[in-house]
Amino acid sequence: MMQSVRWTPAVCQRALQVVTPTIALGFRSPACFVISNGRLYASHSAQAVLEKAASESTAEVKTATNMKVPSLESKSFAVSMFKGQLSTEQVFPFPSVLNEEQSQFLKELVGPVSKFFEEVNDPAKNDALEKVEDGTMQGLKEMGAFGLQVPADLGGLGLTNTQYARLVEIVGMHDLGVGITLGAHQSIGFKGILLFGNKKQKEKYLPSLASGEKIAAFCLTEPASGSDAASIKTTAVKSECGQYYTLNGGKIWISNGGIADIFTVFAKSQVKDETTGEVKDKISAFIVEKDFGGVTSGPPEKKMGIKASNTAEVHFDNVRVPADNVLGEIGSGFKVAMNILNNGRFGMAAALSGTMKGVISKAVDHAANRTQFGNKIHNFGAIQEKVARMAMLQYVSESMAYMISANMDMGATEFQIEAAISKIFASEAAWNVSDECIQIMGGMGFMKDAGVERVMRDLRIFRIFEGTNDILRLFVALNGFQNAGNQLKNIQKALKNPIGNAGLLVSEIGKRIKRRAGMSTGLSLKGVIHPELNSSGELTVKAIEELGGVVEILLLKHGKKIVDEQFVLMRVADSAIDLYAMVVVLSRASRSLSQGLPSAEHEKVLCETWCTETYARITKNMKELNSSSSKQLFRNLRAISKAVVENGGIVSAHPLGF
Repeated sequence: MMQSVRWTPAVCQRALQVVTPTIALGFRSPACFVISNGRLYASHSAQAVLEKAASESTAEVKTATNMKVPSLESKSFAVSMFKGQLSTEQVFPFPSVLNEEQSQFLKELVGPVSKFFEEVNDPAKNDALEKVEDGTMQGLKEMGAFGLQVPADLGGLGLTNTQYARLVEIVGMHDLGVGITLGAHQSIGFKGILLFGNKKQKEKYLPSLASGEKIAAFCLTEPASGSDAASIKTTAVKSECGQYYTLNGGKIWISNGGIADIFTVFAKSQVKDETTGEVKDKISAFIVEKDFGGVTSGPPEKKMGIKASNTAEVHFDNVRVPADNVLGEIGSGFKVAMNILNNGRFGMAAALSGTMKGVISKAVDHAANRTQFGNKIHNFGAIQEKVARMAMLQYVSESMAYMISANMDMGATEFQIEAAISKIFASEAAWNVSDECIQIMGGMGFMKDAGVERVMRDLRIFRIFEGTNDILRLFVALNGFQNAGNQLKNIQKALKNPIGNAGLLVSEIGKRIKRRAGMSTGLSLKGVIHPELNSSGELTVKAIEELGGVVEILLLKHGKKIVDEQFVLMRVADSAIDLYAMVVVLSRASRSLSQGLPSAEHEKVLCETWCTETYARITKNMKELNSSSSKQLFRNLRAISKAVVENGGIVSAHPLGF
């Protein structure tokens, strides 16, 4: 029947229900969201591309008429799920990337590092002193903990991302304050030199940084630029001779800011467009030494948690920075900053999976030994549900961390959505797990000596720094819409030459007809996952199809204005996070069953339980986004917020009348 249809543009458009070319969005990656012209959190780059898409020339459209649309599919699962597609290459089977030599080396490191944190490091004392003890710092330096991923020929241990994740997990289990000190140094502090430094820069700085002789810090945040990184005020003015830049400005809340010797600093500098001759202010990245002079820091900040880590303001007063210390290209600082943050987020998931492991052990120890009403409390259903959910959250976080680290080790270049998801999920999971640990332990958990209150205080910052979870949710959703929009754009181009693109159009029309009829579009994980998990695989495939369908409907409905629909974007992001979580546990549990691991049956139950509950959440979210009641809900939420803000606080009258 399909073959008897004449594929005219009009027929195809009716079948696909695609409107004008300006609906198919062409965002660039909204890596950092800014406020511009009232369009909250829409990135400058997204806005520019949107405006350009709205004014495509007739010549471009004519060119598309005779063009056969190429297929350039991403290998990222997270990218494909927003399009209702299933890309398995990076997620199935669960990756094993360490060779025998790497595994052996890692095993040799795990024992001593664990012993050090159990016997030498004192997290309670670090917290009380509000600094890492000198003896602990020295011990960490001697173990090579300050240069875990620096190449061996430059004085580091040369660890892969997966090896790094395993050691960071140990640190996270014992002391997040120490973890921040180490992470601020190497995960972001000098990561830019590793990623973008030239040979000379690496040879000059990395050896002393790897040994811990010198400490690094990452300087981006300013008083007026938190999530809005593009609005930084720090400036770097190039000298007339071109040999140096003069740096002026101040940064706040800089981890290691008061103890660092080397800073990765982001500042605005004037960059001339060689084509147009226009001069614009663009962000550039610089390697700044404290010894350059003019670099000062404020006193350590008094914080709620991670007290052992140093956090301080850093000021730059007419600091002369050699032109050789530009990191990457001049004007490419935004790219440098976002790549550093994207590359480091998987480590946060690894560290927090370790935190959860330690906290769960405390909760289980108490539940197994505490007797109430003549019975150990672990036998009560209320406690059993808490422990089970804590275990699932840890399992998902750990699976995400090692899935992403392995993808990176295998050379994946698209992992920014997955990395953001892992940071969001793990930071919220760790908070919930720690909260439930205190609840299980009761009054004992509330006491300082139990150590969980310190963990709770330390954890609170993880939902804020290195990209707040709210901003990262927008990042996840808008990246997803970007890729789905690109797919729609390709279909619209194909409509200009329906005969030349008949295969693509038949496939796309078929998918939409089936989707709207409530039928499967043909996606399947059978043969990819272990047979005992097929039911969970079917739920995952259904969730992918539902997400892809709703994303397309929302794109057609809102067009480029989707960037303003934050109520919608947040719910789409939540579903995407849940869906990625389903896939990573399916993959990991499948591998365990295939390998016959002793924990395989337990992991199967974890996976099945997670997928069942998560699918229900996704379905609920998708139905709500498709319903008229959600519009009223969003209007109500907006009205309540507006009234409270305008009133300077609660609006409702006191029940007593005074």
